[in-house]
Amino acid sequence: MRIITVLAVSFLSLFELHAQEWQTSFEEAKKLSKESGHPIILVFQGSDWCAPCMKLEKEIWSSDYFKTYAKEHYIMLLADFPRRKQNALSEEQTTANAILAEKYNIQGAFPLVVKLTSEGKVIGRTGYKKMSPEEYAQHLDSLK
Repeated sequence: MRIITVLAVSFLSLFELHAQEWQTSFEEAKKLSKESGHPIILVFQGSDWCAPCMKLEKEIWSSDYFKTYAKEHYIMLLADFPRRKQNALSEEQTTANAILAEKYNIQGAFPLVVKLTSEGKVIGRTGYKKMSPEEYAQHLDSLK
């Protein structure tokens, strides 16, 4: 029984991760964007210290509607900047996120959501907005 429970939890965890399909590699995101024709949504967040980032995660990114919509319309790229030691990213990922920030988030805004072409050209920028997931998806679509 215990093995079945562990397997079920593991399967559900994998399904949850697959549903959102967050990329952490800019090169992979650009490749997927080029293949699919979908824009990249680059999200700068402080997952363990930024209150508006946490709201965006809870209200938008983790909603069933947005997960489904994003899978069909965007390539989601995450650049996280956690502060707590237990949430630290690998040195390689920290460096990759810093490089993205130097190019796309010079002001250090959190959260910052940047819509990009497959070549990395900025289409538009936004942040946390008190909207439903459906409204937020429309807002992202309207960025030109």
